Amino acid sequence: MKKEIIKQAIGLFLHYGFKSVTMDEIAQHMRISKKTIYAHFSNKESLVEEAALSRFNYILDCFKTISKQAKDPIIEIYQLKKEALKHISSEQNSPQYQLQKYYPSLYSKMKEKEFEILNVSFANSLKKGVETGLFRSNINVGFVTRIYFNGIRGVTDIKLFPLEKFKIDQLLIDFSEYHLRAICTPLGIEKLETYKNEINL
Repeated sequence: MKKEIIKQAIGLFLHYGFKSVTMDEIAQHMRISKKTIYAHFSNKESLVEEAALSRFNYILDCFKTISKQAKDPIIEIYQLKKEALKHISSEQNSPQYQLQKYYPSLYSKMKEKEFEILNVSFANSLKKGVETGLFRSNINVGFVTRIYFNGIRGVTDIKLFPLEKFKIDQLLIDFSEYHLRAICTPLGIEKLETYKNEINL
């Protein structure tokens, strides 16, 4: 029952936002008593945390699959951006922004886990880019990895980039190109321009 509650709660949270959905609405949606939910979760915050982490782990698995299957590191970054846009939006009620605003400690915890899990795969991607001549041979992998993650966090920070002024899809596009142009060799830049023209990155 606990797994089913989490599954149903995720659907509601994704549609209406973490803050907007009440425990009563989850119970009504599942046609169970609120008491049944509280038998598995002490309060709404604990349900939000488990639901958010479950969804977060699913997204991270998608990212790891993309990293393994991408034909080169340049395409990988744009495929990761495309996948990310499936899960976040520029709307005020989006789960991403409601977590930042109403559950900041949980959001911070998830960001730490994200770096811990994806750090190795991204570092490997950078090394592959160097080996294939797409990225500069003198880049500091540990530094660039952290700068990249900080950049991604920065462009999705609603205090730094208010929703009424910036759209997340354009921010991710702009940051991806900014990042690549900083580390690409002339060959990498040429491939980037080719991809932009051919597949509308």
